[in-house]
Amino acid sequence: MYKRGITQVWSIEQPEWTCKIDEGSAGLESVCWSPDSRHILTFANFQLRITVWSLINKSVSYIKYPKQGKKMLDFTSDGSYMALAERRDCKDYISVFSCKQWQLMKHFETDTKDLAGLEWAPNGRALAVWDSILDYKLLLYSLDGRCLSTYSAYEWALGIKCVSWSPSSQFLAVGSFDEKVRLLNHLTWKVIIDFSHPPLLEGKAVVYKEIEKKLPSLQGEVDPPGGAVFTGSSHYEVVSERPAQIPVIKADPEKANPKIGVSLAVFSPDSKYLATRNDNMPCALWIWDIRQLALVAILLQAAPVKHLEWDPCQSRLAFCTGTNKVYMWSPAGALSVDVPVEASFLVQSLRWHPEGAAVLLMGRENMCMCFIDRDKNR
Repeated sequence: MYKRGITQVWSIEQPEWTCKIDEGSAGLESVCWSPDSRHILTFANFQLRITVWSLINKSVSYIKYPKQGKKMLDFTSDGSYMALAERRDCKDYISVFSCKQWQLMKHFETDTKDLAGLEWAPNGRALAVWDSILDYKLLLYSLDGRCLSTYSAYEWALGIKCVSWSPSSQFLAVGSFDEKVRLLNHLTWKVIIDFSHPPLLEGKAVVYKEIEKKLPSLQGEVDPPGGAVFTGSSHYEVVSERPAQIPVIKADPEKANPKIGVSLAVFSPDSKYLATRNDNMPCALWIWDIRQLALVAILLQAAPVKHLEWDPCQSRLAFCTGTNKVYMWSPAGALSVDVPVEASFLVQSLRWHPEGAAVLLMGRENMCMCFIDRDKNR
């Protein structure tokens, strides 16, 4: 409860056990679990501090000077270490903590003007750090603070927009405002290839286009200002003509953070595919084959792509567009499925079950569970 600065915790196995954490006058900006589920990290207002609360022995630890932002803290996949971005004396620093005793293992300064984010490689051997959008700079550090490599694609233009590691830790995808995704390898930290997002598509990639079948309107019925809430069923058709036209929205250069460039790049769990979205082509979802380093498919949606997530067990992608449908893609093809609930349920985000047997569809005020029929391969 951010306004009251209070965090409450309940035990699922022991209903009588409860916990209440009060940040007091420092206020509460955000809160998260530690990987071992035995500690809770609370972030005070105005970047004052991070407080580590132990649910085992009720001990409290403080970390000063945390930098504000969404990607300023990250844990290694095994939960052993935490990297935290800090700002001291107008300079950026990174502190590496051991999550067992919350001891400071390493503290070093980064060669950034205004650090924008950091992310551990899945194997924990490298830490990717990138600068603000005003300066294209990517740095890779080892666990002991050594700078392994520095990469900059260009200068004097808006830079990095997203960074994503492959689950195998062999590749690092860097999306930027120039509408490209650059793929770096883990041996030399050099660019293997850059994937561009042209408005006219040549080549052999399969282009799926969503075709909507609108419901017949009743006599005198008027659609709401934002369009019909329930749009009816839809299906995909393969576009065979080349070059294929990709719808483009012109960005407004006078607004901050213009809607242009690659802001979404997600690897499949087997690291075989990469899904990307270019913000000035919001209705297009691009699927790249990492083994062939080529574009394998494009899905042209009727509405902008809002959220996507890969099946944790196989190369199957589920995504939504803020409508009453859920979409899926696999190397076998693409599929559009209507959510069989009331028309007011619009899918805003989704999450896969860890075993890939179901997908949780989330709206603004409600949710729906989608089960996968494996026997019929649907």
